[in-house]
Amino acid sequence: MKKFRGIFLKNEKEIGLMREANRIVSLILDELGENVKPGVPTMLFEEICRARCEEHGVRPAFLGYQGFPFALCCSVNEEIVHGFPSRERILVEGDIVSFDMGVVYEGFFGDSARTCAVGTVSAEARKLMDITRESLNIGIEQAVPGNNLYDISAAIQSYVEGFGFGIVRRFVGHGIGSHLHEKPEIPNFVPKGMAGIPLKAGMVLAIEPMVTVGSHEVEVLEDKWTAVTKDRKLSAHFEHTVAITSDGPRILSLSD
Repeated sequence: MKKFRGIFLKNEKEIGLMREANRIVSLILDELGENVKPGVPTMLFEEICRARCEEHGVRPAFLGYQGFPFALCCSVNEEIVHGFPSRERILVEGDIVSFDMGVVYEGFFGDSARTCAVGTVSAEARKLMDITRESLNIGIEQAVPGNNLYDISAAIQSYVEGFGFGIVRRFVGHGIGSHLHEKPEIPNFVPKGMAGIPLKAGMVLAIEPMVTVGSHEVEVLEDKWTAVTKDRKLSAHFEHTVAITSDGPRILSLSD
C-alpha cells in the first residue's frame, strides 16, 4: 500500500476487498429501508444489522469503536449522526430517520449512510433529503485525479447553500481503508485559509454531507454521542465510499 502525504493509496486488490465490504453495507441498508414504517422501534434496525453481519461473516465496524455501544447509528429528525437505536423510540408518520452503518471484511472497512422517510413526510423534509442526496452525487463527480480535495467540498457547499440549507461543520467525511477513519478529512464546506490536497488514483474517500433545514450549529446530548441540531430543526445524512481511479470516481457502496 503506497502513501501520499500520509494518505494510503489502495491497489486494485484492496479496492476489491473494500467493494465487497461496502456491498454488504449497502445490502444491509437496503433491508433497513424496507423496514422503515410508522410503529417500528428503532432497535429493530440494530437487530437486523447484527443478524446480517453474522450471516455475512463480517464484523460491525462501529460496535465498540471508541466505546460506541451499537452496530448502527440511527438518528431521527433533528438528530444528525451517532444516534442510539432504542426500544422506546417508535417511528411515527412524518419522521425522517438516518442510518449510518459500517462493516469490516477481511481487514477492510465499508461505510455508508442514508436518510429514509417514515410514511408521508412534509414537503420541507422531502426537499431536505433530496438536496442532501444530490449534493453527495455532485461532490462525488469532483472525485477525480488532478482535482483538489476542496473541489468536492465546494461543490457540496455551493449546491446545499444555494437552496438555503445549512452544512454541518463539526462532522466531516474521511479517508477509509484498513482503518475506519484515515486521512484526509473531507469537509462539506471549504475551510477558510486552508489549502486542499491534490486527488490521486488509489485514494478511497467516505464522502458524507450532513445537511440541516436551519442552523449548522450542533449539540451533543448527555449520552455523549447523539449529535443534534442546536435549533432542533431537521437534518439529513447521505454517505458513499468512493474510490478515485484513472477512469473517474467508483462508488463502492452500491448493492449488486
